[in-house]
Amino acid sequence: MKKIYEWCCRIETAVCGAGFVFLIILVFSSAILRFLKISMSWNMDLAMFFLAWTSFLGADIAWRSGQLIGIDIVTRFFPKKMQKVVLIALYMVIFCVTAVICVFGMRLAWTERLRTYQSIPIPYSLMTLSLVVATFSMSVSTVVKIVKCIQHFNKSE
Repeated sequence: MKKIYEWCCRIETAVCGAGFVFLIILVFSSAILRFLKISMSWNMDLAMFFLAWTSFLGADIAWRSGQLIGIDIVTRFFPKKMQKVVLIALYMVIFCVTAVICVFGMRLAWTERLRTYQSIPIPYSLMTLSLVVATFSMSVSTVVKIVKCIQHFNKSE
């Protein structure tokens, strides 16, 4: 199971990196073409598509690797066990929020399945699925964090 999780994390990182590269290429080429008075409207729609996927997958990568901002002004003065209890409670809240966003994102993707972009024949639901995939992955990452926190509960660090 751990190997599958690590494999999925590597694929997610690769997809996010490739999406970011495509996003930069599309925006840069659009700017150059606009300077040359050549308009390609599909460039911006495709860039928005890659922006959604890149930003949501990037948020999960940052969450999984612990690179998001954390504020511990109050909890740093608590005893270590109390800090871990607060952390587990916070992870539970985060799990619930990501699960709710995932469910409602699936509903939104279903309702957007017939709507397409203005300039390219891609369903809007493919962009909406980025939210579903990322929040599902965040939920899994949060469960992994909860399990690790519970396993190391009695260890003083």
